[in-house]
Amino acid sequence: MANEINPAPVKELGGYQHMRRMVLAVLVVVLFAALLFGQSTFPPETPVHETLEMFGVLLIFLGVIGRLWSTLYIGGRKSSEVVTGGPYSITRNPLYVFSTVAAAGVGAQIGSFSGIILFALLCAGAFHIVILREEKYLKQVLGAPYQAYLERVPRFFPKLSLYQEGDTGSFKPRLLLTTLLDGLVFLVALPVFETIDGAQQSGILPVLFRLP
Repeated sequence: MANEINPAPVKELGGYQHMRRMVLAVLVVVLFAALLFGQSTFPPETPVHETLEMFGVLLIFLGVIGRLWSTLYIGGRKSSEVVTGGPYSITRNPLYVFSTVAAAGVGAQIGSFSGIILFALLCAGAFHIVILREEKYLKQVLGAPYQAYLERVPRFFPKLSLYQEGDTGSFKPRLLLTTLLDGLVFLVALPVFETIDGAQQSGILPVLFRLP
């Protein structure tokens, strides 16, 4: 279900969406750079290391699929309607939630429990700043219906009991493709971390710290 609102200027919201992409890109680059010199306390090829890597792959794919699912509902309507269906019925920011899930999957590629937690916390913390700015803007643009939505649906952690199928609106393949391309950044983690592991084991890259 979506509550119709009078059309509003989208320039400012577009700036927030650009900020979201920039935050995502910067996070990925910083995390990759930091982990060039980090390694798990669980050696490569051990059962724990391999299990964590595979769990991370599942998280990455879940994050990418979840972002696509969210885009099917929000696609181009964020500044003109209060979208309350699908993933937006259980959390106000499913794109950020699924991005955080994917980031946790990236952290798992180091084969470390703390890598999962650190990546997820860093991503969620960075997005929290963007979320607060978006909410301030959307309160002004969408008014009372959005305020009611804020009071009913949690900001970040999903509340599954609230789920409603809702309406996806007009399907926009271009937006779906953009979201897919954004999400593929997370998949880059798979070959990159394999390369880093190989370089560390051969001594090309020094290991300056270890994560449990």
